[in-house]
Amino acid sequence: MTPSLFAGTFAILVLWLIVDIIWELSRPRDIVMRRLCAWLNLIAIIGGFSVFYGVTHFDNANLVPWFICLNWINVVAAGLQFYFGYFRHS
Repeated sequence: MTPSLFAGTFAILVLWLIVDIIWELSRPRDIVMRRLCAWLNLIAIIGGFSVFYGVTHFDNANLVPWFICLNWINVVAAGLQFYFGYFRHS
């Protein structure tokens, strides 16, 4: 795997996070969309961590802290989306 895969995946994850935030802010009461975004975030998390730990990133050393921070922001976002998407008020 090449370092360009690392930078490309970072760009895709940034775009996904922006789209996810816009969707969440535009339709905050849509439970189906929130659940869908949570599952898509889970896929992004798995892909992000697998690329982070599976690709050499010597040429992109300045992206490394931002990449891991972006992955953890997606973890928090997915956790919140799963919680509010599947939580039932009694």
